[in-house]
Amino acid sequence: MKGKLEPSERQKLIEEGKNLKEGLVTLEEDLLKLTEELQQEAQCIPNMTHPDVPIGDEDCSTIRTTVGSPREFSFPIKDHLQLGKELDLFDFDAGGKVSGSKFYYLKNEAVMLEMALTNWTVFEVIKRGFTPLTTPEIVRSSVVEKCGFQPRGENTQVYSIESSDQCLIGTAEIPVGGIHMDSILADSQLPLKYVAFSHCFRTEAGAAGAAAKGLYRVHQFSKVEMFVLCRPEESDSYHEELIRIEEELFSSLGLHFKILDMATADLGAPAYRKFDVEAWMPGLGRYGEISSASNCTDYQSRRLGIRYRPSEAPPSTTPKKGKGNVPTQFVHTLNATACAIPRMIVCILENYQQEDGSVVIPDPLRPFMGGLERITPKSQ
Repeated sequence: MKGKLEPSERQKLIEEGKNLKEGLVTLEEDLLKLTEELQQEAQCIPNMTHPDVPIGDEDCSTIRTTVGSPREFSFPIKDHLQLGKELDLFDFDAGGKVSGSKFYYLKNEAVMLEMALTNWTVFEVIKRGFTPLTTPEIVRSSVVEKCGFQPRGENTQVYSIESSDQCLIGTAEIPVGGIHMDSILADSQLPLKYVAFSHCFRTEAGAAGAAAKGLYRVHQFSKVEMFVLCRPEESDSYHEELIRIEEELFSSLGLHFKILDMATADLGAPAYRKFDVEAWMPGLGRYGEISSASNCTDYQSRRLGIRYRPSEAPPSTTPKKGKGNVPTQFVHTLNATACAIPRMIVCILENYQQEDGSVVIPDPLRPFMGGLERITPKSQ
């Protein structure tokens, strides 16, 4: 077009340029659509699994550790629902009328017990070098997806907010995972260790039956969550640290529990390896999951865009000359439940019930309950 051209030739090239421009717009639209489709397909691919993870369904999970033994009772035991009714600790009937099934009111000493469990857990984890957080409880759907959870679909556990791109969180893992989204951390900042308190909301789609009754499986609950961002070569050791902290916390409350190395079918998309803690619940007559600890390697950090710049280049790479050219790497992320409040209340009520109908408060929680030593029937 810059050269000397006949008018007819110039007009021909102008028309060709218009066609190219229009074609480019169509190609860009197609590329955007295909990129979104590719991203959706890619998000269906789960993380790799640790070579030691048992292969198979949940029944193939192996026991790592067993702590304590079941308490033997010399009187007929009650489940937490009966204890809660007799001690006036919660109200599912009113919760159902106001909000629907699997919602509840905590009352009287149960409110104090929730606050005691929260504060005791947070203080104990802070002692171990974690930074405390409270988090937003509404997040963008894209952050939920990047953390490895599906906010849409028939079997979703996520409550989505209509006419918006936002969801209620099912765990503090999601907003804590997003706190460093799209950032490059300095090597000196790692590891970052957080302990976060939040309320959690889950649809519990498909959950029914006696195993899900009472406080064991509900739509809204409080939880204290641990979250670690670290260098890739350190994530296995931090996974061991997280499960050790959980073991120390639950042991100090006098619970009998077992720690499981979960089989591949039970890992979920983000987890490279997951340890579950199942505590004995005598009133329910079974073990129930009270916690888990997962190493998600770089599954979440790749999607969230969380990198760090090592102070020195790995031996396998040769950085370019000049300052600041050490290649960035994705951090590894780990999460672990320090205390899921309703299930811990189930454990305490059922394991510490007494023949006279009272419930003894475990020693570590008493300072956080104003020195209260036991919950007694109101008639006493």
